[in-house]
Amino acid sequence: MATDTQLDLWEVFIQGKSGGHHMHAGSVHASDKEMALKNARDLYTRRSEGGSIWVVPSSAIISSAPDDAAMLFDPANDKIYRHPTFYVIPEGAKQI
Repeated sequence: MATDTQLDLWEVFIQGKSGGHHMHAGSVHASDKEMALKNARDLYTRRSEGGSIWVVPSSAIISSAPDDAAMLFDPANDKIYRHPTFYVIPEGAKQI
């Protein structure tokens, strides 16, 4: 029986510029959060692409099942406040 000898898997999220969204960049293996952060920096920001890095243990991430889509992503057409046309966007607002 083979034994898994790889370090823990961490998911990496990079923020391109201050105030922007963090986007999933990929994964790294590391023994702890400091090593994960350094590995992520070395692997995903070699050309100064990022302003901020998040690392999250892969084991801490959960996802929905495809069978749950109808329940989770119901459009709720009877709730007009969920539609972007219900809101007035302030002049000068960014990232909306």
